[in-house]
Amino acid sequence: MKTSDEVRSFTVASDDDGIRVDRWFKRHLPQVGFGTVSKWTRTGQVRVDGKRVKPDDRLEQGQQIRVPPGGDAPHRKAKPKRELSKAEIEQAEAMVIEQTKGALVLNKPPGLATQGGTNTFNHVDGLLDAFAPGEEDVRPRLVHRLDKDTSGVLLVARTPGSAAFFSKRFSGRSAKKIYWALVIGVPDIKEGVIEAPLAKQPGSGGEKMHVDHEGGQPAKTKYRVVDSAGKKAAWLELQPLTGRTHQLRVHCAAMGHPIVGDGKYGGKDAFLTGTISRKMHLHARRLIIDSPDGGKLDVTADLPEHFAGSMEQLGFEETLSDATPMRDDPPPKTREEKKQQARQHAKNFRKSQRSPRRARGGAGGKSKPKGRRK
Repeated sequence: MKTSDEVRSFTVASDDDGIRVDRWFKRHLPQVGFGTVSKWTRTGQVRVDGKRVKPDDRLEQGQQIRVPPGGDAPHRKAKPKRELSKAEIEQAEAMVIEQTKGALVLNKPPGLATQGGTNTFNHVDGLLDAFAPGEEDVRPRLVHRLDKDTSGVLLVARTPGSAAFFSKRFSGRSAKKIYWALVIGVPDIKEGVIEAPLAKQPGSGGEKMHVDHEGGQPAKTKYRVVDSAGKKAAWLELQPLTGRTHQLRVHCAAMGHPIVGDGKYGGKDAFLTGTISRKMHLHARRLIIDSPDGGKLDVTADLPEHFAGSMEQLGFEETLSDATPMRDDPPPKTREEKKQQARQHAKNFRKSQRSPRRARGGAGGKSKPKGRRK
């Protein structure tokens, strides 16, 4: 490999939104070791939007990363592949739903992280050695990710060339991702677009997002109510038009209809009574993306057991979504729908402005009884 002798510039793609600086290097420039990344950030040679960063700082979509010359270490020995157990190899192979010359498409189960982290040792990235058993085999690479508790279609590139090809499609937003979700209650407006800017929630260590109309990054989600179970729950089809961290989860909660099982953003109100599973009901159902081999890659992932069981209990037929696909352009809102949306927006805004103390009290803390001062 020829060592780069020029300064390089990269734009953070939508599927890298929220990723740490060191993990961005591991994903896109794996030949640059962690020690080199640490040195570059410590000496200010790596810059993000012209500013110094640390290896554990998180990136945002659209930011510009400056990478200095060198660091490719062409003579550095490749990291030895991890020897997987028979059970791990079977786990990896069981996830495959389609493979081409340039891609592996997996159906990620809920509860399995896409990448490793603190105290996270079982993850998709760690299982990819199963698809490159030989020393000379090229190890597949992740080109986007799903939250740990989100299931469904996960695309993995089999070659460096296809990784660059797919990354460009994701960052250019030409890839179409369709999600299914079960939510609490039923939206008044049956089809539309949620536009609510998102930012990291203060005090959460960057692990939680919230709607921030002043300092948030633009976030946009198309949605459609496919079916409903009375006023108890609804089945939504979601299409993210931007790629913010936890975007679908925050947008559904901001709409007043948290995803079933998403206690992080819906609290205790995100769970249904009875035998409905308490796991999160968000599934990456379908991915349509250009293929480096030509044509389109169009893949659908079956629902996990808990999601399929909840659909059956609520009386939802899976074929209904395929029979009436989401429109490319949502129908114009009626005057009454606009009023309903404005009222809901005002209600959610007032709720977001409550003080932390009041919010904690309303979320389950004991409030003091009202009374007159003596």
